[in-house]
Amino acid sequence: MLQIIQKFINKVFKDLFKTRKHIKLGLYGPPNGGKTTLANRICVDWLGEEMGSVSHVEHETREVQIKEQINITSGKKALSFNLVDTPGIATKIDYEDFMKKGLSEKESKKRAKEATKGVIDAIKWLDDMDLVIVVLDGTKDPYSQVNITIIGNLAARDIPVLIVANKVDLKKADVKKVEAAFPQYDVVGISAKYGQGIDKFYEALFVMAGK
Repeated sequence: MLQIIQKFINKVFKDLFKTRKHIKLGLYGPPNGGKTTLANRICVDWLGEEMGSVSHVEHETREVQIKEQINITSGKKALSFNLVDTPGIATKIDYEDFMKKGLSEKESKKRAKEATKGVIDAIKWLDDMDLVIVVLDGTKDPYSQVNITIIGNLAARDIPVLIVANKVDLKKADVKKVEAAFPQYDVVGISAKYGQGIDKFYEALFVMAGK
């Protein structure tokens, strides 16, 4: 009987360790909010290398990208996770919008097709996420249909969420407006490009992960 109990206890601790070791941290949000820029910032800070390419044209990231075993520390606190950078969520993807940005018709249609698949994949991946960072462009209206859809999907799955109001280096950025739009969640204002507010972001990660 004691052996059975001990095996059960060992299994619980083993499963717990395994779960904590392989936390999946997802970056979600609309296109061009700065998800990949933030992913690159995290990876450069803790791994010394970037994760993906960025562009002024929407949907540069069209496939789910994963960087495994990122370990971040703050004092005596430590957190390990697999970082999942997802394609930008959009309710409408029109190839003509890419043509307006200078892409050829062939390139635009290919990009639109890949971006549409990327959105579907990103939503599917939600079921695998332990924690989610929603990255929003702090200069834009947070009350958009896309943002509300993303937050609604996360709320339905009861996934812990931290909202990042990105691009605070720009004058139009309004963190308080983002906070007012989603008062049920913690909001951190950062500039992923320049690293402004990134320490507060990491601290918020520890809080979200229960560290």
